[in-house]
Amino acid sequence: MQTYRDQPHRDHPVAAEEGGISGADWMTVDWSQLNRGDIDVFKRRLYAHLKHRLARSAEEASLHDWYTALAHTTRDLLVETWTDSQRAAASADAKRVCYLSLEFLIGRSLESNLLAVGMMDICHAALAEMGLDFGAIREQEPEAALGNGGLGRLAACFVDSLATLGIPGEGYGIHYHHGMFRQRIEDGRQVEVPENWLTYGNPWEFKRPDVCYPVRYGGRVEMVDDGEGHQSFVWIHAEEVLAIANDLPVPGYGGFGASSIRLWSARASQEFDLQDFNRGDYIGSVMAAMESESLSKVLYPDDSTEQGKVLRFRQEYFFVAASVADILHQFRAQSGADWSLLPEKVAIQLNDTHPTIAIPELMRLLIDEQGLGWDEAWEISRGVFAYTNHTLLPEALECWPVALFERLLPRHLQIIYEINRRFLDQVRAQVPDDADLVRRVSLIDENGGRRVRMAHLAVVGSHCVNGVARIHTDLMKSGLFADFHRLYPDKIVNRTNGITPRRWLNQANRPLARLISRHVDEDWPVNLDLLRALLPLAEDAGFAEEFRRAKTANKERFTSFSGRTLGVWIDPGSLFDVQVKRIHEYKRQLLNVLHVITRYNRLRHGLTAGMVPRTVIFAGKAAPGYAAAKMIIRLIHAVAGVVNGDPRTRDWLRVVFVPNYNVSSAEVIIPAADLSEQISTAGTEASGTGNMKLALNGALTIGTRDGANIEIAEEVGEENLFFFGLTAEEVAACRSGGYDPMAVMHANPELAEVLNMIRGGYFSPGEPEAFRPLVDALLYGGDHYLLLADYAAYVATQGLVDAAWQDAAGWTRSAITTVARMGKFSADLTVLDYARDIWGVKATAPVMQDLGPYR
Repeated sequence: MQTYRDQPHRDHPVAAEEGGISGADWMTVDWSQLNRGDIDVFKRRLYAHLKHRLARSAEEASLHDWYTALAHTTRDLLVETWTDSQRAAASADAKRVCYLSLEFLIGRSLESNLLAVGMMDICHAALAEMGLDFGAIREQEPEAALGNGGLGRLAACFVDSLATLGIPGEGYGIHYHHGMFRQRIEDGRQVEVPENWLTYGNPWEFKRPDVCYPVRYGGRVEMVDDGEGHQSFVWIHAEEVLAIANDLPVPGYGGFGASSIRLWSARASQEFDLQDFNRGDYIGSVMAAMESESLSKVLYPDDSTEQGKVLRFRQEYFFVAASVADILHQFRAQSGADWSLLPEKVAIQLNDTHPTIAIPELMRLLIDEQGLGWDEAWEISRGVFAYTNHTLLPEALECWPVALFERLLPRHLQIIYEINRRFLDQVRAQVPDDADLVRRVSLIDENGGRRVRMAHLAVVGSHCVNGVARIHTDLMKSGLFADFHRLYPDKIVNRTNGITPRRWLNQANRPLARLISRHVDEDWPVNLDLLRALLPLAEDAGFAEEFRRAKTANKERFTSFSGRTLGVWIDPGSLFDVQVKRIHEYKRQLLNVLHVITRYNRLRHGLTAGMVPRTVIFAGKAAPGYAAAKMIIRLIHAVAGVVNGDPRTRDWLRVVFVPNYNVSSAEVIIPAADLSEQISTAGTEASGTGNMKLALNGALTIGTRDGANIEIAEEVGEENLFFFGLTAEEVAACRSGGYDPMAVMHANPELAEVLNMIRGGYFSPGEPEAFRPLVDALLYGGDHYLLLADYAAYVATQGLVDAAWQDAAGWTRSAITTVARMGKFSADLTVLDYARDIWGVKATAPVMQDLGPYR
């Protein structure tokens, strides 16, 4: 048996801080199904990488050395499929999908890639024979800090589905050196520290220094007349940065295909100024390089400052300019210079407004560099682009100052003005004598400083616009984009989000995945509707007991993590009540806290009738400049300190906050959840994908009729979840009808007691005023997200949850039914809808021939 050093790689940030978040590995291997030769070959490849790539012997190798060797061994297995897929797409001259996204929240790659290429059991068997612990090695992989939330996770799911479905395409984004931040909790407060995920490199990526495009900023635009009455424009730039490609292969499940994500790193076109250096200006000699490389340094720089806004704007154009240049380069290499064919060969999906500058960028390239006329270029551009909207919140819809465009992208501003002029002429012709409509739909917002409305540009410049849940799309049509829907009644469509079952069930929840595989066709990871075969088993006592054992294994896994790394020991038999998502007022973590305090008050007053032991689990980051969200995190910790330390209540109620929420921690929390909190104010959550992940893993939903909750209920049955609160229509009426939060509080003594405890310093005796701003915002600030209006219904519905939990057989039956009916929410089906109705491409993978009734 080989030996190895069992300590984490020295100073490795993930190993040091997460403390093995995935816990002990629980993978079981059926040795009778394995080929002896395959195991031996795998071991030889692993030793070869350890020796020839790392120059290490097995005796001196650290856990991180073993991880690096294992990653390269796995990468070798997927490269052939990846390159074969690229060659096949090129030889077929197939249409490509280019998914432009500022985020790709891919998580760790080792386990998902092993599962995708079908080598997980072989790997476990080989490592077991070598005396190595796969779980400990897996923990050495840092989380890929390329995204922050649902937007980035959706993008990662979609690229996975492209690969699995056999649809030619790839994602385009930025090769961030640092993520948004790593969240630490100090004295209950969120502290942001750098997320240095590339400290030791990334063994999964292929650097492409030969794939390099210049990206330009600033300068001026000159008009050139050729003497024959033809005018053209020349952008004389003032600054140039180079975009260098880095490719991440993304294998499709089953080894039939592979896609990739191309990420751009920034590099100065002149990295070193020798003259400055020779004059003794050593800092100045490298300053240009440092400023250029800042473009790909950090995800979402804080844009509460002018400097941060400029960097964010520069970032967006940087990755868009490089991506569009690369797309056109590949098109010309494949199809020549007949630009009219571009919409037949390329589909570009804009994931939210961040890549919208791609529209004037493509117009610039076609008109200024390829010599096309405006009308021809515009027809081509609109045929290529489609836009996904992810939010109805006005503050999340990007608007960039005209002055910023004038300074950094003057030619693009000219093009946007011309797009706007022509569009508004059409509006005036279609709807005469409606000046206010013209003002509302203009790409330029003239109120309070002239700004470019990027969402409007995306709508006008795309052939299709989609929402991400049915209610979200309906609200787009009736509210946010009502004017555009009037002008273009067929342009806005719905494509409800989806999740990949490979990551979010087959990988994250091995106990349940193994149970399912014993009772369902083995193709269920690529045809989620096959889970409907579980429906008859919901009434089978033996299967229900196995299902409960799988859930218990997941809960014990989380319990071990919570005690080991957070110092909070919890009862795995308690109801795990989970709310994991970005901390934001509209997501209403504060409403959850109000219920926790209400529950605590009842318990300390001895009112335990009908209640069950409950563990309330929170996780999520607050934006660095979002004071209210950061205060909510602090309140959660303050409440946890009191509740968890009170001997009268701690056997009944525990509160846990998991710091630095990411894909890896989600893979531990979500399979353990019994109750899924989806409690955003109705009409504010576009779709959600966390709700889908939790339901797929057997958690029952408590939620408002918002986002995809409505469609989940239609699939699983309303009897299998817990709805409460105002509808979107009632929310709108409440806000416009003289809503009085103070009157709501006075009418509900329990609510008044909770608010007075928070405001009076019960949970912060050393700082009595600490949380007063949260309560004041509710009582005197209008309670914009209507927490108090929904409080009574929420608390009452939580009582129904308690009652349902006490019926173990009934709860398990609902959980099994929920899992069985989640087929509609596979990302594969969502991507197939995009492919058929928006992109005009076809899936080719053989495993996708029968996708059930949702196809």
